[in-house]
Amino acid sequence: MAKPEKAAAIAELTDKFRSSGAAVLTEYRGLTVAQLTTLRSNIREHATYAVVKNTLTAIAAKEAGVTAFDGQLTGPSAIAFITGDPVGAAKGLRDFAKANPLLVIKAGVLDGKALSPAEIFKLADLESREVLLAKLAGAMKASLTNAVSLFAAPLSQTARVIDALRVKRAAESPAPVAEGAVDAQDTVAPAETVSHSETVQSTEDVATGGDES
Repeated sequence: MAKPEKAAAIAELTDKFRSSGAAVLTEYRGLTVAQLTTLRSNIREHATYAVVKNTLTAIAAKEAGVTAFDGQLTGPSAIAFITGDPVGAAKGLRDFAKANPLLVIKAGVLDGKALSPAEIFKLADLESREVLLAKLAGAMKASLTNAVSLFAAPLSQTARVIDALRVKRAAESPAPVAEGAVDAQDTVAPAETVSHSETVQSTEDVATGGDES
């Protein structure tokens, strides 16, 4: 490989290390092209799987500040550069290695922390991001349902109390009096009419009365 090509390859690998949240170093000795294609397909959603040259990769890792692969870059190497869910990628690598023992998981790095093969398998045993999000959504839905029940219960009780008070008030109120009805005892009799002649006669009696002497 010419020097410019080496420089370009190192720059590309360095960028991959820096832009990936995690990376897993593997040895693929004995695997066929078809098997490697299947592995790439299995982890495509979470990572890109690239066959690398050890010397160039060592230089790129050093430039990116990755020390997890020091002393591990021997034999035919390939790296899974993980830009998606680390758990999903680890599951894909683990499952493929179980079905194809020729794939050897040698080392890993996650957020700058070195991972051993055992730690990568433990990572694969965790629940994936999708499962955790589904559980979180279910928990939130249950919490909202419970909250609605808690708010609805006092409101329904308040409505029942208000309705009971309304019924009680209606029962205690006196029956309305029919329009136009008047109690006979409260009716005032009209005053008797006195004739004019009777008034005059009475006056005359007073005027002509008295001592005749």
